[in-house]
Amino acid sequence: MDNGYSETIDIPLRGFTHGSKFHSDDVFATAFLKIINPGIEIIRGFEVPEDFDGIVYDIGRGKFDHHQQDKEYRDNGCPYAAFGLIWREFGEYYVGAEEAERFDHEFVQPLDESDNTGKSNVLATIIDEFNPGWDSGEEYNDCFWKAVGFAKLVLENHFKAVAGIYRARTLVDKAMEECDGDVLVLPEFAPWKGEAAGSSYKFVVYPSSRGGFSAQGVPVSIDDKTLVCPFPDEWCGKTPDELVQITGIQTLRFCHPNAFLIAADEKEDAIKAARLALEMAQAKKM
Repeated sequence: MDNGYSETIDIPLRGFTHGSKFHSDDVFATAFLKIINPGIEIIRGFEVPEDFDGIVYDIGRGKFDHHQQDKEYRDNGCPYAAFGLIWREFGEYYVGAEEAERFDHEFVQPLDESDNTGKSNVLATIIDEFNPGWDSGEEYNDCFWKAVGFAKLVLENHFKAVAGIYRARTLVDKAMEECDGDVLVLPEFAPWKGEAAGSSYKFVVYPSSRGGFSAQGVPVSIDDKTLVCPFPDEWCGKTPDELVQITGIQTLRFCHPNAFLIAADEKEDAIKAARLALEMAQAKKM
């Protein structure tokens, strides 16, 4: 994301972190620093030079270290590790306050907690396994930069996805204004849950990347994945021929066994399926 961070904060030109075995906190901290400043020079070692001019993290007992007795904790009790401390310093200026807080809660905190407490975390384990095996003959620095490359790709993919969600808001909001409040029809697929969840809409129809059109149930909220109105149980997992016989909708060809998605060859049939599902759900309530 280009949020003008270079005009707002001092971008570190050099960084220093510890050598030898690495963990997810120093790896992701390094990856993020490389994103906000691709030209940053990162040095790994065991003692910070007295005249070092740059950002020091995960070593040195300073602002971005967490190995001292008086290390910092978040308000919810989650301890900071190097990645969390770096993210707290620079994340908001890169992705904005709302996304910085959400990303810290969902992504950074589990890694920080794992580093501080040893709690199992799949991503932390993946990073740990980049370290050289005891008899591999590989160098720690070589393996560290491989891990950083992986972590950087993970972060870049996430930031691109978030940027796409923000770009989609205009398209989804316009469609919500134009539709009837029950079935939201999008002219093209765009991330819609952030806008539609919690609204009056029960279904969203959009062109499918597999061809044809899909209709999907809207969740109660971003945090509650329960569908406001799932598709009928009697449709779930049926063959295309069975679906046509049950519904009378000629190009309806798929209904997910979990009742959250249908697919049809024609847009109007996807809309019909959504409206029929809504009618059936309302009839059951009577």
